[in-house]
Amino acid sequence: MTLVPHPPSDVRRYRDAGLWGTATIATEFHRIALLHPDRDAVVTTAARLTFRELDERTDLVAAGLAGLGLRPGDPVLFQVTNRIESVVAWYAVLKAGLVPVATLAAHRGHEIGGISRRVGAVAHLVEAGLRGFDLVGFAREQQRDHPTLRHVLVIGDDPRGVGLDSLGAGIDPRGARALVETIQAGIDPDAVAVHQLSGGTTGVPKVIPRLHAEYWYNAVEYARSWGWTERTRVAHLIPIIHNAGVVCAVHAPHSVGACLVLATPDLDEALPLMAREAATHVLLGHGHYRAADHPDFDAAVKAVTQVVLSGAKVPPALFDGIEARGLWSGQLFGMGEGLFLTTRPGTSRLARATTVGTPLSPLDEIRILEPGTETEVASGAVGELVCRGPYTLRGYYDAPEHNARAFTREGFYRTGDLAALVEIEGEHHVRIEGRIKDLINRGGEKINAEEVELLLLRHPRVTAAAVVAMPDPRLGERTCAFVVVDGPELTLPEVQEHFAALDVAKFKWPERVEHLTEIPRTLVGKLDKKRLAAEIADILDAERTGRS
Repeated sequence: MTLVPHPPSDVRRYRDAGLWGTATIATEFHRIALLHPDRDAVVTTAARLTFRELDERTDLVAAGLAGLGLRPGDPVLFQVTNRIESVVAWYAVLKAGLVPVATLAAHRGHEIGGISRRVGAVAHLVEAGLRGFDLVGFAREQQRDHPTLRHVLVIGDDPRGVGLDSLGAGIDPRGARALVETIQAGIDPDAVAVHQLSGGTTGVPKVIPRLHAEYWYNAVEYARSWGWTERTRVAHLIPIIHNAGVVCAVHAPHSVGACLVLATPDLDEALPLMAREAATHVLLGHGHYRAADHPDFDAAVKAVTQVVLSGAKVPPALFDGIEARGLWSGQLFGMGEGLFLTTRPGTSRLARATTVGTPLSPLDEIRILEPGTETEVASGAVGELVCRGPYTLRGYYDAPEHNARAFTREGFYRTGDLAALVEIEGEHHVRIEGRIKDLINRGGEKINAEEVELLLLRHPRVTAAAVVAMPDPRLGERTCAFVVVDGPELTLPEVQEHFAALDVAKFKWPERVEHLTEIPRTLVGKLDKKRLAAEIADILDAERTGRS
């Protein structure tokens, strides 16, 4: 079974509670656009669109996509950056009844090949002129020997693909709107709307099917949790075609008629844009934890009323530094699979500073289990966080063997995160204590250590490998590879050339190599990664302090 549905009894419960609607995401967006036609929907350093303009433009592009022969249900790979055209493409693809597949611009053939074949992608949307890499040429290469990939769509000017700007040219707007309405009328609100990707624990990322009704609800509840209105202006710096980007920055503000202030990760560009557009809310992830040290930060947050920090462990100094400026701050812990935990307005300062809060939805269910079992731990004890609810998947797409391990018998998703429930002022909050899964969190991007180890072992001189996270003040963690090799030691450039030859996304490349005569193991024969992680942390500390 490719799609694991929510049980019918749960679907009825979610609808009876008013959580799931009966319209598609495209229809919900059109309804909002009619309510707030002249308000800003999205602004960037280079462009601005009102809700009316975004709605009308995406109708035309959707009609153009249908004119290419793309049919409802066809998956479309997205490999684009934070541009206003990316938001146009997102809604246009949804309006055409197609299914966006939220890959990263940084992905390469190793990832894209597996993902696109898993979902049967029919089109590949890329960005022309990306600095340092020819995405259009890459998309053309991916078409070769691909059973379903027929179309290359391009943001920007490049004759090797169909330009987004050309789609819908010459089409009557009323005819485009009628076509979109016809397409949407034929789509089940409980059908797949979007494919997101997991951090993965084996191989390339797993595919996360998100459904129209639950995915829109996820966004609506997120906006409600922060008290957003049509006057809210949400700044977003991390990749937009990502679960956090789509839910927290595109769908959530738009669900209430609010504006997305779409920035790039470059603080030199993002902070002046926030100041110019009087942003009222900003989400900062690991990669921007030092934003408060930037000389433009104070001007950027002059109108800000909410700073949300995303990550399992927010440094206390960061929290204190933001609040010392008189800014309210909270935390978000979320995942593409569904569950969001937040410390929303009204939460005590202690809870906001030391926990990731409580579940977003009143019908979210969470438990803390002994890892690898279905037994709940004692109150306050640390165990594996598992969850089930109205916007959490019931199974990865086309992955029955993995699903058997990733879910409990009652349908709770095993997050792989270690957590504890702590009581603060009479309410239970979740504190994240670490991970069970062997993942490295590099600035919010999850890197599967086992995948990197297997890629290292494809080098002809690497005989053993263990990959661990090493602490990094800017990104939180980076990848360190401990290797055993035949012959002379491998340099870091040699290792990175190997990964480039395998066409692996650059953010997965090891950023440090340490050589060993053998990989240490625990008493039961497993790689002793705790020892290696402690060793590299000690090495980095010694380098920083100058001790031997």
